Amino acid sequence: MARERLYKVLQTNGLCYHGGTREWSLPTRNEDGTWTPGEWMPAIVGELVPCKNGYHLCNAAQLLAEWLGPAIFEAEYRGDRVDANDKCVVREARLLRRLKWDERVARLFACDCAERVLPLYEERYPEDKRPRQAIEAARRFANGEATYEELAAAWAAAWASDWASAWASDWASAWASDWDAEREWQVDRLVQYLEGEVSDGEATED
Repeated sequence: MARERLYKVLQTNGLCYHGGTREWSLPTRNEDGTWTPGEWMPAIVGELVPCKNGYHLCNAAQLLAEWLGPAIFEAEYRGDRVDANDKCVVREARLLRRLKWDERVARLFACDCAERVLPLYEERYPEDKRPRQAIEAARRFANGEATYEELAAAWAAAWASDWASAWASDWASAWASDWDAEREWQVDRLVQYLEGEVSDGEATED
């Protein structure tokens, strides 16, 4: 049986990002590429209550897509556990390793997701390439191949097109109708980035 994968989203320095005040002990990467886990966090005293008392972990990649932040770690727990709708709350936890997620990867992942809806837009506006050019500029910027000024100009042009209004119109509704399948794709792609299975943000295929 596969081990359950648990995640914790934090600031890069170990401070909380989605609420809380604790500073987590960070894992250390060894010269051979393995990781030494961080120290176990002090045991929580009292009843575990979601959003109130306990260490909060994300217990599924499908849910992780709702909790993105500056740094993502694989975590484990011991002792008591309470499951909530979009998280689990535990008495003791530690960080095992930092996953491959940073500002660059986040930009590339966003490009991948935006690119998925381009065919809907370009079917209606086949001559308007500004949204596609904006995504391409964002990819280049993430990879150090474009300046911030180039990125800003490309996105300004995209939003000056019909991209924004089309998003709020019927073709956005058509995309939303297949939300479950699209979210499944997003989660699979996110995990590929986190595990280092893809890193250069190449264009994606169905």
